[in-house]
Amino acid sequence: MLSMTGYGRGEYRGEDIEAVCEVRSVNNRYLDISLKMPKLFLSREDAVRALVRERVARGHVDVFVTVKDKRENPAGLSPDLRLAASYVAAAQALKSAFPSLADDLTLTAVLRWPDVLKQEEPAGADEVLFGALKSALSDALDALNAMRAAEGKKLKADLLARAEVIGGLVEKIAARAPRVAEEYREKLAARVREYLDGVKPDESRLLTEMAAFSDRCSIDEELTRLRSHLAQFKAFCEEDGTGKKTDFLIQEFNREANTICSKSNDVEITRLGLELKNEIEKVREQVQNLE
Repeated sequence: MLSMTGYGRGEYRGEDIEAVCEVRSVNNRYLDISLKMPKLFLSREDAVRALVRERVARGHVDVFVTVKDKRENPAGLSPDLRLAASYVAAAQALKSAFPSLADDLTLTAVLRWPDVLKQEEPAGADEVLFGALKSALSDALDALNAMRAAEGKKLKADLLARAEVIGGLVEKIAARAPRVAEEYREKLAARVREYLDGVKPDESRLLTEMAAFSDRCSIDEELTRLRSHLAQFKAFCEEDGTGKKTDFLIQEFNREANTICSKSNDVEITRLGLELKNEIEKVREQVQNLE
């Protein structure tokens, strides 16, 4: 069981290259990856996303990458010939207008003019640089998943404890349910005797009314399904990547609890049902943190 929340940091330090990756994940319904990397890795974004997808299934994941390349890579320079020609034409025009001025128009002078020479941007990261990024990212994802696993262990313990509470409430409701129909029969008989001034009520009519009441208020199916859902829930807690399935299962828990409360014609079952819904809501909040 993994939490969706975590943080990891990884580093690669070679003789001439340093790379640092930081990965942070928070809750999200689907996997959403946000990359913040130097431009030279632009062509490698899909590869980086694929590496993250191999290790993370769900959540919003931020990946931060910084790289220092200390290798001797002579910067490529290229002349802007059109701009240089404009400068030269302007200089010649000034020379014609002011012939008395000294003329120092040389190639060296042209090279000093603004923006005549432009430094070429690197086409992209080479394999050595990308290898450094992958190494740092792998370590960061290892650290992230270690933290997520530790958080997941705590979540699992909490969820299993809450499952026991829910199971206890279900059994209390199940123990109380058979008494509801009998108490209704006793109250109905007492009311009839009160109205008929001591006349013994018709037992067959009482049984018919009690049977109809029992049918309307029966929660046997709901209790059976809740027990089944609890068994499934405990099984999911032993697996990884069950956040979505568990979230759906909690919806089923809520459906059965709501039905029990709506059918209830008993104060104690209503009280237990509301307590049950409260515990289910606590579980639902925790399940939102699962991958």
